[in-house]
Amino acid sequence: MNLGNNLFQARKKCGLSQEEVAEKLGVSRQTISKWETNETLPDIRQSKRLALLYRLSLDELIDFDMDIQEVEQAIERTSAALEEKIDWTKAWGKKYPILLTYRQDVNVDYYAVQLSAMIADLKSSYGYSELDAFLVLKDILAAVWKSRKQREKA
Repeated sequence: MNLGNNLFQARKKCGLSQEEVAEKLGVSRQTISKWETNETLPDIRQSKRLALLYRLSLDELIDFDMDIQEVEQAIERTSAALEEKIDWTKAWGKKYPILLTYRQDVNVDYYAVQLSAMIADLKSSYGYSELDAFLVLKDILAAVWKSRKQREKA
């Protein structure tokens, strides 16, 4: 974690200069600069004021990650019509080439039947819609993946 960089990125995202932030907080521009370069740290009251100014929670400010924020905002802005136009396999295949080649090796129908049964079970057991059941199953798969990755590290 680099609090200074987080402060810098959050300020830039809000389109504020060091001078503007300093004026709003009643400190010098040099103080803002020192916070952003990790020479000094803002106290808890100033940190809370910074979070309010940058429209973030204190936790979000401490853990601010510009890349994550940009991805989250892009997801929020994506319309259903645009989602339909995107070939997600092709898009993710650039990063994970297996997505572009596995169909020639894997019995997709076999796994599709099993996954469809799981989706149907989620729908009937919990009253989920088709989409919600699919998303729950996707989230369960992601949790399994994360758990396996953590076990590998241990």
